[in-house]
Amino acid sequence: MSLSRAEAEALDAADPLARFRAAFDLPEGLIYLDGNSLGPPPKTALARLSETAASEWGRDLIRSWNTNGWMEAPLRVGAKIAGLIGAQPHEVAVADSTSVNLFKLAAGALSLRPGRTTLLAQAGEFPTDLHILQGLGELLGDRARLKIVPEAELLAAIDVDVAAVVLSHVHYRSSRRWDMAAVTAAAQAKGALMLWDLSHSAGAVVVDLNGAMADLAVGCGYKHLNGGPGAPAFLFVAERHLAAIRQPLTGWLGHAEPFAFEDAHRPAPDIRALTTGTPPILSLTALEAGIDLHLAVDRAAAEAKGGALSDLFIALVEARCPDLRLASPRRAQDRGLHVSLTHADGYAIVQALIDRGVVGDFRAPDVLRFGVSPLFTRFVEVWDAVDILADVLDSRAFDRDAYRQRAAVT
Repeated sequence: MSLSRAEAEALDAADPLARFRAAFDLPEGLIYLDGNSLGPPPKTALARLSETAASEWGRDLIRSWNTNGWMEAPLRVGAKIAGLIGAQPHEVAVADSTSVNLFKLAAGALSLRPGRTTLLAQAGEFPTDLHILQGLGELLGDRARLKIVPEAELLAAIDVDVAAVVLSHVHYRSSRRWDMAAVTAAAQAKGALMLWDLSHSAGAVVVDLNGAMADLAVGCGYKHLNGGPGAPAFLFVAERHLAAIRQPLTGWLGHAEPFAFEDAHRPAPDIRALTTGTPPILSLTALEAGIDLHLAVDRAAAEAKGGALSDLFIALVEARCPDLRLASPRRAQDRGLHVSLTHADGYAIVQALIDRGVVGDFRAPDVLRFGVSPLFTRFVEVWDAVDILADVLDSRAFDRDAYRQRAAVT
């Protein structure tokens, strides 16, 4: 689908989702293809943050825990996220970070499968997922171990000792998307639980946790959900597991009666048992604004547009940038909403693009990532981005020492 710039403009003119672009605060002239790493701010988020800080925090102060719904925010926002991931409202809560939630749910999976000690993951999974699972194994000794296998061997490696398979629905580097229902069924057929990381899925592609009979899931709030840097994450526990699951980070807000101030922990009888400490109200305020925006969009239509944007990106790159290699699945239904390309000078190329107003990112050792969003990316921006990319490659504009100096964040 390699088309002209005028044809790309025509696609934008006919796009029923084009109106959502105005909902975001984006710098004029910038082509932002990194929402898969940090989503841009919705304008409503900035307004709500100001109001919450000035009125709820500044005027009402501590009364806001009761009068402004602060205490219920983790469940209220979680219930809204449930509408984006195919869950029931009482199965989702917002709390902590993705890493902390993964720790809690991996430990919870072990509690639900006594006698089984293996947590199974694929090689090349997002590092924090593997690090968290490794740390849990080191903490629990012979009661838990992490087994890492190549992607192609994952399903065959599920045996009678696997308590849970832990897997990103959309891979952070390649954008490869797993068949959630099929993988979940394969794990459960061997008696294991399925724990999904939805960090690159929620808000990007259609997710149906209950339709797939998933057991557990975590996800990020600051990528496609536009919750802002460091936004709290979410966790999902299928209703059938809520009464029995146990997690080790038993903070006071996971207590059945937090303000009873009891010495001993009594877990709440619902999803609150999976929360831990005081909710970050300002961050939750921003995240809720992002969620409300996503709930206004038909998910199937959003995924279809995202697939069309990324299809166009791939077609244009392959037509104009022969030195780049596609590292993502070719079919839109097999990937998320970022496209990964490889080049030995990938980091320098990304820096040269940023200097020309095209923002993507780099993942070691040689991957250039470009994310699209059905809510704010235009077809003509994809065309212009590849035009600039082709010029950077053809002119070797990236071949400068300054572009090769690695920053702390890539």
